[in-house]
Amino acid sequence: MTVRSEEELRAAIRREMPGVRADLEALVRIPGIAFAGFDHSHVERSAEAVAELLRRAGLPDVRIVRKGGQPAVIGRKPAPAGAPTVLLYAHHDVQPVGDLGQWRSDPFEPVERDGRLYGRGVADDKAGVMAHVAALRAFGDELPVGVVVFIEGEEEYGSESLEDLLREYRDDIAADVIVIADSGNWDIGQPALTTGLRGIVNGFVEVQVLENAVHSGQFGGAVPDALIALSRLIASLHDDNGDVAVDGLLRTPSAPLDYPLERFRDEAGMLEGVEFIGSGRLVERLWTRPSISILGIDAPATAGAPNALIPRAKAKFSVRIAPGDSAQRVYEAVSDHLRRHAPWGAKVTIELEQLGEPCTIDATGPAYDAARAAFTAAWDGAEPVDMGIGGSIPFIATFQEMFPKAAILVTGVEDPDTTAHGPNESLHLAEFERVCIAEALLLAKVAQLTA
Repeated sequence: MTVRSEEELRAAIRREMPGVRADLEALVRIPGIAFAGFDHSHVERSAEAVAELLRRAGLPDVRIVRKGGQPAVIGRKPAPAGAPTVLLYAHHDVQPVGDLGQWRSDPFEPVERDGRLYGRGVADDKAGVMAHVAALRAFGDELPVGVVVFIEGEEEYGSESLEDLLREYRDDIAADVIVIADSGNWDIGQPALTTGLRGIVNGFVEVQVLENAVHSGQFGGAVPDALIALSRLIASLHDDNGDVAVDGLLRTPSAPLDYPLERFRDEAGMLEGVEFIGSGRLVERLWTRPSISILGIDAPATAGAPNALIPRAKAKFSVRIAPGDSAQRVYEAVSDHLRRHAPWGAKVTIELEQLGEPCTIDATGPAYDAARAAFTAAWDGAEPVDMGIGGSIPFIATFQEMFPKAAILVTGVEDPDTTAHGPNESLHLAEFERVCIAEALLLAKVAQLTA
């Protein structure tokens, strides 16, 4: 089979972009949130919409599958004789919207402002889905490689059933190259391959000091309340400099990239006068060192709170762990720290919610060379950098275990202004077109490799 030229693929992508954008906007209008307590019929609708997109893109074998969790979609087209197979991953579920008051427009009605498209999931990760669809449309019936498209339906909720799905359909999704479109690029105009990701440990810590609430005037001053005890316990997780104070967590060097502090401050939306925490290079703090965050606290609301000592209080913690560390070992270390630092003899109970392993990718070899060449061409000569990310995609470690011979390429559509998971999530439309061109070029270059 003759592989289309770079000029032909660029023209094909540009021809398809209006339809790709329209289909992306239609996907964004489906509030497919896999979290407990939300209407999961929307996740079903989202899966059906993705399946139809893959069928219309020319994949002859498209199925909606599940293993107890939310629906995933698998689409397949066999490889031409002697050609390799590429697995294209993304997810169609999205994060909850959070405080609607912080959104400038309806999260599920996409709106363009200043060259960016706004809406929940518009970047994370429905644009990842549509990048795959765009590449398929660019080739039409002349795909030079075998393709398996795997679109997950509960990534934002922890991918609980993903490993079972991968094992159930292992033979159907086996590939020589795996493209995971759920990360981002270094900057607008500067592509990247993600080569290291922190792992995650989420859990709950509850402090109890009383059998029930008692009068704060009658007992306060001698009896501790649970919220102060919990506050002191949480504070023990960091030293005065803001570094994680839990013993034994791994810290490793990071990529030799310079992340300007003022650029990062602006991207994070830090208020004037707020200081950075931690020590070491910024990229190390973000990518290859542990961090601990408190995501929420269960305690009486200030409105209507009685003058009573609180008997118990609970916090949700999230630990991001360095590549090379073990999620189970980190959970045990954090649990031990919390028990040892319980103030005033408070009873401490710890509950695990989620473990996700970190990963490091050796981005060398023909598939990575092909990816770098495709990215450089799509970004008009700007070569991609290798970067880490502070977020976690724990299932990559599962892909590494199940398909040890496959080259895993972690790509994505996000840029520093995307604000994925936050209000006003957005997609840079010009960068999105480059992502689509890059993926089409990548498939063409992979076709020239030996399967």
